Amino acid sequence: MSLAERIAGKRVLICAGSGGVGKTTCSAALALGLAARGQRVAVVTIDPAKRLADALGLDELGNEPRLVQPARLAGHGIEMRGELWAMMLDAKRTFDELIDRLAPDERTRDDVLANRIYQELSSAVAGSQEFTAVAKLYDLVRSERFDVVVLDTPPSRNALDFLDAPDRLTNFFEGRALRVFLAPTGLAARVMSRGTGVVFSVLKRVTGVDLLRDVSAFFRALGGLIDGFRERAAGVKAVLSDPSTTFLIITSPEPDPVGEAIFFHGKLREARMPFGGLIVNRVQASDGLDGDPHVVEAELTATLGDDLARRVAQSYAEAQLLVRRHEASLEHLRAEVGGAEPVLVPQLDGDVHDLDGLISVHDHLFGEVSPR
Repeated sequence: MSLAERIAGKRVLICAGSGGVGKTTCSAALALGLAARGQRVAVVTIDPAKRLADALGLDELGNEPRLVQPARLAGHGIEMRGELWAMMLDAKRTFDELIDRLAPDERTRDDVLANRIYQELSSAVAGSQEFTAVAKLYDLVRSERFDVVVLDTPPSRNALDFLDAPDRLTNFFEGRALRVFLAPTGLAARVMSRGTGVVFSVLKRVTGVDLLRDVSAFFRALGGLIDGFRERAAGVKAVLSDPSTTFLIITSPEPDPVGEAIFFHGKLREARMPFGGLIVNRVQASDGLDGDPHVVEAELTATLGDDLARRVAQSYAEAQLLVRRHEASLEHLRAEVGGAEPVLVPQLDGDVHDLDGLISVHDHLFGEVSPR
């Protein structure tokens, strides 16, 4: 079964895998292929290097989807029958928007957003990215603006946090720690003790920061958001496990990424999440590498001379070794993951940094390799 057949009818494609394997490029190429086939597609990246914007010929991407103009694709050998939209996640802004949406009233919203504790915590959460990624995914799916949303996730071990984010959020709001703090006789009350009060008083005089007031105000305001956060977490979890969602694991044939891919597949299976297949990027092609390096050296000596012919033969032998290593990795992946045959994308000349390179990856993903 082809990749196109495996993802047909899916509304959410979540691309997971190690860093440095071309995950952002493959995510964009998948979105490009679906848009070319007539669908309205949004691709969401968390890649701060802005490779996606560069590949699509855009100056920048923001926290809302931006249309890639069809004229941008003209002359590159691909017909755009649908629409391709792209955005780069601004995690801090997404978290602020979530507070704005879930706050029961304007005063609560303003109290939280202006709170010093919230500003520090939201920046820390934004750094991990997984919660804001699923929050943005949820908003895009619920908006029904797009036929398909393609999400480029953080590296795979963080993607496990991505899977757990809804449950961790629910556990926090339903957990004993928060209830204790919010209770009239709990931590919030105890920090008002005489000894602690003196410490906070000195801190305020020295720094001008009323930390105790900020902490108390933050948790009071947070109490008004509990129901909204709980409902949002349940909605996000439903999207992740919905039959119209599928996870694609993207890897390279090198040992460490292969190990990460196998590990993540096992976690998907444990969580009973939908799995759409493997994409193995940067595979060394075996075409023209079935000869004997000694014969190659002998045939080239008369033309190139002894030294250069020997170097070419050595490079030829190293390429053969790489082919064997990649083939062994693929066999290991097949044995451990099973299921449909992995989709292979060969090592291309140079890094994919423009639209032509992106289209070349698309061609291999969708089985449309051409002379381009």
